[in-house]
Amino acid sequence: MILFVNALTVIDFSYLCNKRGAVGESWIVDLTLHGKLNKESMVLDFGLVKKQIKGIIDECIDHKLALPSQINGEVVSHGDYKTLDCTFGDEHHLAMSAPNQAYCLIDSPVIDEQAVIDFLIATIMPQLPSNIDKIEIELKPEHSKSFYYHYSHGLKKHDGNCQRIIHGHRSQLGVSLDGMAMPSIQKQWADKWQDIYLATAEDQIDSSQLKHVQAKESDLCFAYSAAQGYFEMAISNDRCDILPVDTTVECIAAYLAQQIKAEYGESNVKVTAYEGVAKGSICYA
Repeated sequence: MILFVNALTVIDFSYLCNKRGAVGESWIVDLTLHGKLNKESMVLDFGLVKKQIKGIIDECIDHKLALPSQINGEVVSHGDYKTLDCTFGDEHHLAMSAPNQAYCLIDSPVIDEQAVIDFLIATIMPQLPSNIDKIEIELKPEHSKSFYYHYSHGLKKHDGNCQRIIHGHRSQLGVSLDGMAMPSIQKQWADKWQDIYLATAEDQIDSSQLKHVQAKESDLCFAYSAAQGYFEMAISNDRCDILPVDTTVECIAAYLAQQIKAEYGESNVKVTAYEGVAKGSICYA
């Protein structure tokens, strides 16, 4: 017997790529279960699928930085914390110190859809009832109606997992002037922010203030304490954009609207900024 749940959840996370650095991603999770009927004449109650399996997925990878087994650098454990120090691309640098729950370690040379699928299946299957023989997972991005970008960030004021300093999203971007869609402006910002780290100005520190990681000469450094612990990072300055506001999607939309308004002052500006799949913020200027 086969049971399926389409769009069970969305995983918003970042993964480390040896070419691109920290890549923000948002994937829709479709799930299929194969097994025998239980005493309730079900493979698994939909309520348990939505609660238990979604909970496992959220716990193991959502709002984390996923690290492959092969990186240009090292990951070191320090009790409840781990530090990451690596290079990527054309000698760009990334270092991070965070509580263990901010990381997801995946035994694969690279992080891609199949690597994450294999990791999720291996994590979920031992926690399911014995009548379930196997599960299948499909990961897919949202169908894009406009240009999009991959970004990572951290929100120290957030009570939940958004406080983790490197997690991210694959996000569409809409821009219109006087009611007319402007794909050229969408592309301009999507290109500018492709694989970017969006930081908040008030979180910036001097490299001498770093406690657990080392910065390169051209790095920008950030740190904050949040409910889950102390977070800090250093990143090559050309892979980072510092905003004067928090990097919530509401503030990102307002920031973009202000920047575009400054260039097209005579026009009415509308920005639709997404945070992953099917959610976001709209701002007018």
